[in-house]
Order: sequence, then structure tokens, then C-alpha cells
Amino acid sequence: MKNTLYIFSLICLLVANGCTKDFEEINTNPNAPNSVQPSLLLRQVIYDFGEQMSYEGFVAGDLLSQHRTAIDFNLFDRHALKSPQLGGNPWPVFYVNLRDNEILLNQARTVQTYSVYEGPALIMKAYMASGLTDLFGDVPYSEAFNGVNGTVTPKYDKQEDIYLADGGILDNLNKGIAAINNYNDVIPLEGDILFNGNLDGWVRFANALKIKALLRISAKVDVSAQLQTIYNEGNFIQSNSENAIFNFTNTDPNRFRLAKLRVGDFNNFVLSKTMEDIMLNLNDDRIGKLFRPFQNSTNNEFNGLINGIDASNTSINLADYSLAGTVFRDDTSTLDANFLTAWETYLNLAEAAQKGLITANAKDLYETGVTLAFEYWNTPMPSDYLTGPAAFDASGTTPIQQIITQKWIANIINGYEGWVEYRRTGFPILKPIAASLNDGLIPVRMPYPAEEQALNADNYNEAASNTNGNSINFPVWWDE
Repeated sequence: MKNTLYIFSLICLLVANGCTKDFEEINTNPNAPNSVQPSLLLRQVIYDFGEQMSYEGFVAGDLLSQHRTAIDFNLFDRHALKSPQLGGNPWPVFYVNLRDNEILLNQARTVQTYSVYEGPALIMKAYMASGLTDLFGDVPYSEAFNGVNGTVTPKYDKQEDIYLADGGILDNLNKGIAAINNYNDVIPLEGDILFNGNLDGWVRFANALKIKALLRISAKVDVSAQLQTIYNEGNFIQSNSENAIFNFTNTDPNRFRLAKLRVGDFNNFVLSKTMEDIMLNLNDDRIGKLFRPFQNSTNNEFNGLINGIDASNTSINLADYSLAGTVFRDDTSTLDANFLTAWETYLNLAEAAQKGLITANAKDLYETGVTLAFEYWNTPMPSDYLTGPAAFDASGTTPIQQIITQKWIANIINGYEGWVEYRRTGFPILKPIAASLNDGLIPVRMPYPAEEQALNADNYNEAASNTNGNSINFPVWWDE
């Protein structure tokens, strides 16, 4: 119910004449407080965003990245991205939580006793804004989160500005770090389910985010000096104990959502043939953590299905394909909502080093990242893993391909990250869709939702015109 109310409130803020001027008065509970405590807001933003994007990752992001395949309700898997079904509509997830985070940021800047929240709120704004623009490209940003104090039809900011302008992603990360470093009061940060109030953890998170953001735009902007400085200072996420994550549980209300839904929804998603081939070719034992041997196997074997089948013309026997592992339903106590990790940070640095963006040993960074990724997924790494097909300089591949493939494997259910990295790098090599509804093309951006055309028509029309009619085949700025 709360998410429905949030979305309705957001729509009212975006519609010029769709809600009455008396909405606030007639919808105010006289017995309820007029403001929310910042600790509750911070927890709400972190949990709601992490939970919803983990679900989106499982049912939509993993389809685009070809980690798993949908056997029914699979228009999205066939790349009809304007037809979300069990998932595939992250737009309101971003905007509801960015709006709530803006309330938190305003509280921190206007109430002295709440100032400890300013740094984390700025960092969360940068984190969510980067995820939003990486999916859609140009989006409402600078005018989008001010509620009654701002425009109800916000303009679409250019992705370049969302990353680079004052108040953008990189600027907010710098300001967030500065706010934390300048904080000298004794009031603790409460409601922090990422770092339990540890402000140093937020600084490491911000620096790791800067590494990721700078790498993402490195084809457009010279980021070498900034990356080198962050690497030399070493104040970024370096161990799994420092990860920006929170744990799901085995009990309500904090179980992973797929553990709560009916078994038919869970069983709709099976191992992708792409994932099967890559992991078996690498002799990667994590496949047994992430998926189960198929029911009809005779020797605990795994079997994947090609993405994007036409379910109306294809007969599928579920027992012939590998379902998701027990960690996603039967025992979610070791499953995390992943914001950013040490393994991803080291693999980002390995890529930067291999591309000459920083001076460092790319092979060492790669091997550290892979080792941390096995540890993250609670799987012992075979002693010969880094000297076999997964070796940094393995025959028949390239170091960049190895780095991105390892990042792709470990990024399962991490929102849409596997697909975003594929769009940026072309790795790993994805398979053709069985029954594509996008002329056989792998999409390179998410489409703006239909509601935008109705609620913010003029600005939407301009943005749609700039993306060849809101095309999912039109690249975002950093991918042009």
C-alpha cells in the first residue's frame, strides 16, 4: 500500500492540473505527524530501493543480461521493453526513492540536529541518479525532486550534465564526502542499514562509486587523473566486510521477494543458455550456488534455455531446465541487496589499469576481484581457477573480456548492472534471442514509460525526439 501511495503522490506532483489544489488539505491525517524522522527516511530509502531493485534484477535485469530466461510472461525477455510483465518498470522505483531522499537531504540542510544525514543523502542521490540515467539516458533530474516547491512538469536533463554538472553525480559524491569530513557533532547516524552508522563506510562507498562513475564515462571524458588519485589514496571499498549491502532474512518482512511469491512465479525463471555456457566453460563452481541441477538430470547437471522463446509456440518441460538456486527462495539469509562491493570495485580498477587509465597491476587487481566475488557468493574458489580458462591472460580471450565477464557473473540480481556493462563494453558476448520482438537487436536503453507521455507531454516529446522516438536501440550519451 505504501508504494501505491508514494507513486500516486509523485504523479500528483508531476501532473500540471491532474490533482486538486486542496489535495494536501483533504488527504492530511490530523492525528499523524507532519514530518518523518530522518532515521526512518534513510532506512526506508535504502531498504525500499535495495529490495525493489533486487527483485527487478531477478525478473528483468537478469533477462536483459542473459543470466536467466523466462519461460512464460516473457514479452520482456523477447525485448518488448515497453511491455513490462512480472517486472521491467524501474522508473517509479527510482523516482519515489529519489523524492524521499530529497526530503531527507532538505531536512539535513535545514535542521542542525539532522546535519549528520547530509553526506549519506548526497551519496544516495548520486547512486540512484547514476542507475537511473544509465538505464534511460536523459531524464528529469534538476527539476524533478522538489515537490510543491518545484515544477510539476520537469525538464529532461542531458546525461552528460547529470554526471558532470554542479549538483550532478560526481559533484554530489564530492559534496557528500566533504559533508561527512566536516561533520563534527556527536549526534549519530541512525537508520543506516548499509554501514550501521559508520560514516567512514559512507566515504569508502562514495569513493568506490566515483571509480565506477568515472570508468563508465571514460570513453567521453579524460578521467585518468581523478581515478589515479582515488586509487593512490586507497580509501574505497576493499573487503567484503566493507561492502555497501544489506542482508535479506528468512522471515517476513525482510525476506527476498521471490521467497514470498507463489512458486509458479519463481519457477518462471530458469538458467539462461548464455549463463550455462559461460560458467561451464570456466569450470565455475558458482553455478551450483546460483542455480540447481535440472530435475531430470542423471548426474547433477545444469541445463539452460535460450532467451526469448515464443511461449505460445514452444513446449517447455520445466524438469529439463535448471531453476534458480536455493539462496533465492529456500534460504535467503545469505542473500544481499547489493549496492556496491569490493569485488566490483577491484574489477573496475582492473579495467582502468588494463586500459591505461591508472598506473597499477591489472592482473593483480583482477585476481583480487575474482577471489572476493567467490567469497561474496559463499563459494570456495578452485585452486586452479585463475590459471585455467578464467586466467587473466587465458588463450582465446582478452583481459578486458575476462574482467567484464567476471563482473557480469557476480552481478546476477544486481539490478540491471550486467546489461549496462554489456552495453558499455560488448562483453560477455550474448546469444541471439530465440523470438526477438526487436528485430534481433539487443536493446541499449530502457524506454521512457507511457505515463510520461501523458503527464509531462512537452518535455517527453522533446526527449523522445532526441532518442529516435523513444527507441530502445538509441544509445545513451556515454555509449555513443
